[in-house]
Amino acid sequence: MKTYQVRTFGCQMNVHDSERIGGLLEEAGYVPAEGGADPDLVVFNTCAVRENADNKLYGNLGHLRPAKTANPDMQIAVGGCLAQKDRGEIVKRAPWVDAVFGTHNIGALPTLLERARHNKAAEVEILESLEVFPSTLPTKRESTYSGWVSISVGCNNTCTFCIVPSLRGKEKDRRPGEVLAEVRALAAEGVSEVTLLGQNVNTYGVEFGDKYAFGKLLRSCGEIDGLERVRFTSPHPRNFTDDVIAAMAETPNVCHSLHMPLQSGSDRVLKEMRRSYRSKKYLEILDKVRQAMPDAAITTDIIVGFPGETEEDFQATLDVVEAARFSSAFTFQYSIRPGTPAAEMEHQVPKAVVQERYDRLVALQERISWEENRKLEGAEVEVLVTVGDGRKDEATGRMTGRARDGRLVHFAAGAGVRPGDVVTTAVTYGAPHHLVADSPILAHRRTKAGDAWEAGTAPKLPGVRLGMPTIGRKPAAAAEPDGCACGSH
Repeated sequence: MKTYQVRTFGCQMNVHDSERIGGLLEEAGYVPAEGGADPDLVVFNTCAVRENADNKLYGNLGHLRPAKTANPDMQIAVGGCLAQKDRGEIVKRAPWVDAVFGTHNIGALPTLLERARHNKAAEVEILESLEVFPSTLPTKRESTYSGWVSISVGCNNTCTFCIVPSLRGKEKDRRPGEVLAEVRALAAEGVSEVTLLGQNVNTYGVEFGDKYAFGKLLRSCGEIDGLERVRFTSPHPRNFTDDVIAAMAETPNVCHSLHMPLQSGSDRVLKEMRRSYRSKKYLEILDKVRQAMPDAAITTDIIVGFPGETEEDFQATLDVVEAARFSSAFTFQYSIRPGTPAAEMEHQVPKAVVQERYDRLVALQERISWEENRKLEGAEVEVLVTVGDGRKDEATGRMTGRARDGRLVHFAAGAGVRPGDVVTTAVTYGAPHHLVADSPILAHRRTKAGDAWEAGTAPKLPGVRLGMPTIGRKPAAAAEPDGCACGSH
């Protein structure tokens, strides 16, 4: 049997797509490569949003060239956003690649590989629009306790720094019944936590004319037996409405955690970014969220050094961050993305200035995160024990999990605690990036997901992405952090 490995770069969308790639390949007869063995097939699922994405890809392809030369039957495929953007350029620069596919035709990969093998030539197929919603594809998953469910793909925004709409296309929404059927199937298998995924989740329903569809979807998820946690990522401040806040507050299994990109605290810069909201509105949304859910943990994305950003603009960002009290933030130094309007703007900020501002922003957010986490010392937290976020530390005896508000928790492990189980513990220390709970476990609930993890069984369902899996034995931690700087993640 042929072996495969998928190497994933970028945001949650790409991790989700990589599960589908794994599902397609296993349906076609491939098996994951074990240990350090060279796979028969390597698939790169690429990102075009991050700086030096192309250098990263071609560097990795270069490292594989000797293996390909030594074993001509080995195959290499490239998909994802960079493939959608560069198209035939990939095989020109790396002629040892066998197949190139885009964001709209993941399902074509097995066929492209067979054609390339038969024709002894590279196959390149890039579609301009989505023909089949990707969640209808088979999916390889290994986590038994948490999963992604796509509710939409694509984006209708026109942010000047973002290339995603040109690569992922316009927004396409799944019907609510399809989404809920998938969530019910996951819950029936023992999945405790589901994250609803889209480039801009709170415009969900635009295709079928229901501007309240996302709030209704959250409430409907609250009616599913066995589903303990519902999350979503990511909303856009322009479209964040009161009915969604009410649904979050009034639906018991919807977690009080919110990732909402700010990008800049300067109204002038926000206008140049075409973000279509201003700092006052952004802070007003946070006030409403906290009035309805005082325990809400709010995270964000921020770009430093957007073209033309002045010291006054940057100070406005610092002021908003101080006022917002984010629990954490993904911070990015602006870099030119060819093909975006911002790439052609004048007054690109010097690298040294961007770095100095970035360092100040990181220091400010670290202080705030630490202060907010220290406030939780002594509080009881319910923790879903995870694998992708950490491991049992033999020196401290700690395991790792996520609190309901999304914070990372390192806790003193008790006997028999497994990934997928739920424990209640008390916070003993709030660190800048996580909570520590070294007190004895107050409660431990064994779960069906924990049973499945212990038994090594993870049922494969169509269209289901669970957790941060090891796909083709490549650690999920190798995928870059979520919160990519496109403003929709």
